[in-house]
Amino acid sequence: MKKAFITGITGQDGSYLAEYLLTLGYDVHGIVRRNSTAENQDTRLSDITSDITTYYGDLLDQGGIERLLDKIQPDEIYNIGAQSHVRISFDIPQFTVQTNAIGVLNILEAYRRSCPDAKFYQASSSEMFGNSIDDDGFQRETTPMTPVSPYGCAKLFGYSIVRNYRRAYGLHATNGILFNHESPRRGSNFVTNKVVKTALEIKYGLKDKLELGNMDAYRDWGHSKDYVKAMHQILNHEVADDFVVSTMTTHSVRELVDYVFTQLNLNYKDYIIQNPKFLRPEELKYLKGDSTKCREILGWKPEYTFESMLDEMIEYWDDQIRIKKMVLEKRY
Repeated sequence: MKKAFITGITGQDGSYLAEYLLTLGYDVHGIVRRNSTAENQDTRLSDITSDITTYYGDLLDQGGIERLLDKIQPDEIYNIGAQSHVRISFDIPQFTVQTNAIGVLNILEAYRRSCPDAKFYQASSSEMFGNSIDDDGFQRETTPMTPVSPYGCAKLFGYSIVRNYRRAYGLHATNGILFNHESPRRGSNFVTNKVVKTALEIKYGLKDKLELGNMDAYRDWGHSKDYVKAMHQILNHEVADDFVVSTMTTHSVRELVDYVFTQLNLNYKDYIIQNPKFLRPEELKYLKGDSTKCREILGWKPEYTFESMLDEMIEYWDDQIRIKKMVLEKRY
């Protein structure tokens, strides 16, 4: 039985990855950051709590990570933990850099010292490209990286130090350059789930407006379930390498909003307000990933489309908001 160690196991990707590895027969371990409200720490893991082993830990505590790796001796390490909100990285740049850059260095050092024969996966990001786009409208492994946020800058350091440790120490250390990926488990302060959740609250009369930032930003959106399978394939490729993971299609926030509201028989123009606080100081206008390398070498391809992903999110939030509305009606 292979052992996997996952940072960020309580998040969207971490929880889907843990579930997927369990289906493959893995012994799954992960770290959980302490939360003053314990019930919020592992809600995404509620269905598999008894099947995995979790520990309190933090990427900023290298000694703690090293002790865990000494104890577990994992075959595979997935570093998915991060301060994951790009807009908020402008509000807390120091913490973002400490977690997303120094945190990667910390776990690499612990990995190098404790279990150097393990395989390592780093969750890198399309945000590293910034507004750099190849002439054909795609971003790929060879596209210059010019990030435009503290998040993107920190992720670029993490990506680069993984490549450095791979060459310097002969580690099987890999990067997945993942473009945007969503699901019902995505935090509701991210634009996809924010749009879906608020649209349903409007439908059920609980809200009357949706505040957004840049409606004309374009993103390459996929589903987290598809992308965690790519993580596993990237890490287990015989040669440690770096791969873009994307759907190879792009949609604007406006298209996203229009689709969701249309599915609910609503006209989004009646409810949308642009709020400057949701604009980034430096905007990333366009992302569209070329995942040809991942598809041809690893045989990966996404099962979800942009529409089926949103349909799943709409179904999930429809159930949640209807329950919320019934509770409120009983209370009052």
